[in-house]
Amino acid sequence: MYANPDSPPRSAVTVPQLHARKQSGEKIVVVTAYDASFALQVDAAGIDVVLVGDSLGNVVQGRTSTLPVTLEHMVYHTSIVARGLKHALLIADLPFMSYADRGRAYDAAMRLCGEAQAQMVKLEGAGWAVDVIAALTERDVPVCAHLGLTPQSVNKFGGYRVQGRDETRAAQLLADAKAVAAAGADLLVLECVPAALAERITREIAIPTIGIGAGPACDGQVLVLYDLLGISPGKRPRFSKDFLAGRDSIAAALSAYAHAVRSGEFPGPEHSY
Repeated sequence: MYANPDSPPRSAVTVPQLHARKQSGEKIVVVTAYDASFALQVDAAGIDVVLVGDSLGNVVQGRTSTLPVTLEHMVYHTSIVARGLKHALLIADLPFMSYADRGRAYDAAMRLCGEAQAQMVKLEGAGWAVDVIAALTERDVPVCAHLGLTPQSVNKFGGYRVQGRDETRAAQLLADAKAVAAAGADLLVLECVPAALAERITREIAIPTIGIGAGPACDGQVLVLYDLLGISPGKRPRFSKDFLAGRDSIAAALSAYAHAVRSGEFPGPEHSY
């Protein structure tokens, strides 16, 4: 409803198109959304990918972590976001413990991709999760992997901290990235990873990387919608930016974010580790 009527119609974004973007060097623009009204605005702004993140636990439900988010929550929010999209590719998070084994992962993916109409599911971690990625992709369920700061592991990490700063952990993250790519993941989110490490991972794996606090060399960037609009409660993360500041509409903020990512203006050094 905010689209430019003189702009040419856009076709729906597909997984093969995202792979082609890595080869061409065209940046991939990703935003989270949690309802139909915001999804309409995001789609009209030309965003490539919409992620229904379990971050809804923080920014919608007011939780202190993503752990209480359930599969029912994710199915509900994904289904209403899907109603607002025509062009962007839709990814949904698999919530905490919903993919603890193959059987649970199959059931959760069936609900998110069937009932809720997601086109890809996202899960955190490597190790045992590599087997789950392989199991899903063998059944033609596209998977986005997520490494670095994985919020579902907050209790193990002891808080929200940058990952991969020491040599041992950096080597493990690189190995994990190669493992999830080899298992069939189509995308890889790198969260709160030193920029130099994210650049190396991006260079050494064939699938696109999507950064959030991982520097400018990733193949794309993702931000939580509420962060980029400056309406998240509490302190805004270092890796984010308020794109609504100085602009008169959400549509303008989203367009500015998309332009900044595609032009390489965002993220800057101040948003990286």
